[in-house]
Amino acid sequence: METTVSPATDSTNLNPPHVVVRGNAREFLQEVVTGRHHLQGDEPVNDGGKDAAPGPYDYLLISLGVCTSMTVGLYARRKQIPLENITVSLRHSRIHARDCEECETKEGMLDRINLKIELTGALTGDQHSRLMAVAAKCPVHRTLKSEIDIRLHQGTAI
Repeated sequence: METTVSPATDSTNLNPPHVVVRGNAREFLQEVVTGRHHLQGDEPVNDGGKDAAPGPYDYLLISLGVCTSMTVGLYARRKQIPLENITVSLRHSRIHARDCEECETKEGMLDRINLKIELTGALTGDQHSRLMAVAAKCPVHRTLKSEIDIRLHQGTAI
């Protein structure tokens, strides 16, 4: 069987990482660099941080919300659907697996993300339904619903 190695998965790839996060052991505040963008991450005060920036789960929700909104907007533009505005509201929580009838996991705790989408514009019922179906197809949504293989490396190169 022949294996194809893509630049994204090639361990000899010398491209710099897409995201670099730096911090110190004294506090939660982190400096984040992605391309030419500089961000920060922190934890809320009640979790020991200073609430100086969004926390890790905030960034997870931001990622899903931004991707969902962009995907719906792109689809509407391509199909010339008269969509005016998109508002995506998200909340993360931990729930008991036994409280989720449609989930495969039946024991312990699991993560739940509630995502609400508000669409405005002169939309027909069919257009609204199509846009809501497209929302679940954003790449980040599909990534979060799929099996994820995270590989932890030591050292300076990934």
